[in-house]
Amino acid sequence: MEHSNKKAMQRAVKLVHLDLKGAPPRISYFAQVFPLFSQLGASGLLVEYEDMFPYEGRLQVLRAKHAYSKAEIGELLELAKANELEVIPLVQTFGHMEFVLKHKEFCSLREVATLPNALNPHKDEAMKLVQEMIDQMLALHPAARWLHIGADEVYCLGEGEESKVWLSHSQNHLSKLLLSHLAKVAKHVITTHPHVRPLIWDDMLRTMEVNFLAESGLGQIVDPMIWYYVSDLDVKETVHLIEKYQQCGFSRLWIASSYKGSTGANQCVTPIAHHLDNHRQWLQVVQALPEGFVELQGIALTGWQRYDHFSVLCELLPIAIPSLAVCLQTVQHGEFTEEAEAAVRRVLGISDMEIDKCVREDLGTFPGCDIAKLVTQVSAYLKVTVDNFLEGNRFIVGWFSQYHRKHKFVNPLLVQHFEPEAHELLAKWNSVAEELKEALARIYYPDAVEEWMEEHVNPSLGRIRDLVHDIAEAKGDQA
Repeated sequence: MEHSNKKAMQRAVKLVHLDLKGAPPRISYFAQVFPLFSQLGASGLLVEYEDMFPYEGRLQVLRAKHAYSKAEIGELLELAKANELEVIPLVQTFGHMEFVLKHKEFCSLREVATLPNALNPHKDEAMKLVQEMIDQMLALHPAARWLHIGADEVYCLGEGEESKVWLSHSQNHLSKLLLSHLAKVAKHVITTHPHVRPLIWDDMLRTMEVNFLAESGLGQIVDPMIWYYVSDLDVKETVHLIEKYQQCGFSRLWIASSYKGSTGANQCVTPIAHHLDNHRQWLQVVQALPEGFVELQGIALTGWQRYDHFSVLCELLPIAIPSLAVCLQTVQHGEFTEEAEAAVRRVLGISDMEIDKCVREDLGTFPGCDIAKLVTQVSAYLKVTVDNFLEGNRFIVGWFSQYHRKHKFVNPLLVQHFEPEAHELLAKWNSVAEELKEALARIYYPDAVEEWMEEHVNPSLGRIRDLVHDIAEAKGDQA
């Protein structure tokens, strides 16, 4: 049984998830990394465009400032095809609709008037909006065999005024409300695009009763993608969940693991060991399934770039590529074997993987490795170095406190004990910051570069700049 299921995993579509709602790379970077994905064992891409998609007409307002053009979407698809990577687009259709519902043109379609996260399933206009988004997405993906319609984390469902009235009738309940909307969306996909099979995230289905979910007929029109990103995944419970879905009529399923973006909303450096363990647990789940029980269509290795539209950035793609490589090869071999590790080292140009270390010395020669090295340096040393200097130097603490700086008052004899080091620190980290900005700008658009620098570099660097400025002013006043 285990041998058969190992082959099933090897046959399954292996998707690299590209979350473009944060720090979307330029198409030129995809040209560099798609061959890498293919070499490491990927056979497809799950592309979550969100506001990077070139929506048209009344939906044009959804576009981000640097949204891809139609020509760039075509280029992405050609690059994927050239590297034998099948593309599955993802468009949210219920929850995580912030990028749509934040706009005044569509805020009337919110489930809860003050919250932009979930769509109101009672409004005909809401369904028309979703259908229009789907049709525009698939028009630019004519070869797509699957469309992921999201449907995860539909927070506040049932809390809107229309839902409260609807739920007040005894025959109505939340599960019915959710499934009704999902069925409408899925039926639109398979009716207007009969060659496309809808996929959904599974979390909103997990607690539903077997009989009710089975009677809904959802299993005939969509395939669930079961996602868990933890390193200590409960294998037995996950197998039971899959068995439940099989009983409810879902004969085909997808699973979703994580190679980055699931260990902290503001995580900078990817903990490879965590993500490797997550994939090891998923392999145990697949091995524990009864042979021929359900058809495993594929696995999506998710790499979240934001937890939601309004959150900060997680780890940038380049710094997570070693983690992605380890996870892909683990899925490919059924374990992170010596052969798998050798393949990762060869493809990425890394001599020592150092799986258990977040801060590694050798970050390889792969595209974007310069960003990985500089981000690691900043994350590991910038803040701690600045904090230790400003809060640990007894001359700063004792003779150049905030009070001294405010009143431009300093002992000229003692300032020599910290001024040279302040200038040295500033010069060093200014240099690193400029190098990092240049490296980021080669891959990312200006807004992503600005955001990352504002979050992770400028606060600490600004403290040193302010200190140097205040020293100069205080000395000047006492000259």
